[in-house]
Amino acid sequence: MARKQDDLGVLVGLVSGLLACARDTVNPRHRTKTYLRSRTVSHLAWVGADSLAIVSIIAACVGIILALQAAIQLEKVGAMSYVANLVGYSLVTELGPLLTCLILSGRAGAAFTAEIATMQINEEVDALTVMGIEPVRFLIWPKFVALGLMAPLLSLWADAVGITAGGVFAALALGLSGTVYFEQTAYFLTMRDVLSGLVKAAGFGVAITVVSCWQGLLAREGAADVGRRTTSAVVQSIFVMILLDLFFTALNYSFR
Repeated sequence: MARKQDDLGVLVGLVSGLLACARDTVNPRHRTKTYLRSRTVSHLAWVGADSLAIVSIIAACVGIILALQAAIQLEKVGAMSYVANLVGYSLVTELGPLLTCLILSGRAGAAFTAEIATMQINEEVDALTVMGIEPVRFLIWPKFVALGLMAPLLSLWADAVGITAGGVFAALALGLSGTVYFEQTAYFLTMRDVLSGLVKAAGFGVAITVVSCWQGLLAREGAADVGRRTTSAVVQSIFVMILLDLFFTALNYSFR
């Protein structure tokens, strides 16, 4: 019981520290230190640019799979032109954000946990405090900003790649006109659908960062605990993302 309370206290302290960083960021009198800017840019490049390849490949495959699955069913009722609607809507509102952030959870989230857990075990986090450097501001805030910004951008990129791949496949294998496909997609999708997906991705990115860094700060029992905390971070991040996905989808349905 005491350990659970300690774990909860770490989470509360982490969230409080992130809120303080956010408050300082929007304060016009605040000036971001050079080392924080450089760390943030480094994390932005690593989370964003280095994830483009894997996100693109998976998004393209999912776009083709959706087009093929939709064609199998829609062909029975003579509505092949609606393949574009199904592919575009499914990717933009659901699969684009979810699959992108699942990739980020396994790639960036796991790396964040392992890094912070190793530093925690080696007492490097305590050393930062002794030197007068806030661990949350130095270690976690750049990760929070990077994942919070890059998750929606990568999700938008995944949407574009998946829709394009589905359109190319539909034109080559299903005999649909590429022009009609993209016109149908543009006509059917609304800005609200796009914003809904971006909000989901941003929420998923925030959740991944908080859960991953929290698990890293809980590491106590030597090197073996790094692996356990990393596994827990990925599993818990996925669980939280599914819950958030349910919440955002229900909210979108309620205010449709």
